[in-house]
This record gives sequence, C-alpha cells and structure tokens, in this order.
Amino acid sequence: MNQLKHLLFSLLLCLPLAGIAAEAVNINTADKETLMNVIKGVGEQKAAAIIEYREKNGPFKSVDDLTNIKGIGQGTIDKHREMLTIAE
Repeated sequence: MNQLKHLLFSLLLCLPLAGIAAEAVNINTADKETLMNVIKGVGEQKAAAIIEYREKNGPFKSVDDLTNIKGIGQGTIDKHREMLTIAE
C-alpha cells in the first residue's frame, strides 16, 4: 500500500510537466474545437471567425495577426503565445 501511495504521488508531481512538453497549436490548420480549447475566451463564434479569416485571406503570417479577428486583442495573444504557432 505504501508503494502505491509513492507511485501515485510521483505521478501527480509529473502532471505539470506534461503541459510544458505539449506542442503548440498551428492557427493555420487547427479546427474550431482545438482553437476553442487552446485559446481561453475564444468560443464557437470567434473560432469560426479565425477559420473564415484564414480561408478568405490565406494563412496567418504571425500569431499576432489574430488581432485582425474582432474580439481578439493583444492581451489574449500574449497570454497564449507559447501555445500558438504558424509553423508546420
């Protein structure tokens, strides 16, 4: 029983590290659900607007181009910058 507690405690300590290793989401290819899950504050309408923008204007040239989407400001981008990319 003691070994099980140690194992569970070790696993719990590793959980925060799992988020660090996660790959960034490509805003040029991500689907609506992924965008909604990764960018806090982006719901169904804003995620659809991101997809519509890239379909009309081509791929985003930088993550900062998300400010072209109504309702997405620089603060939102800065908060999520490490989780977003335009790279393949």
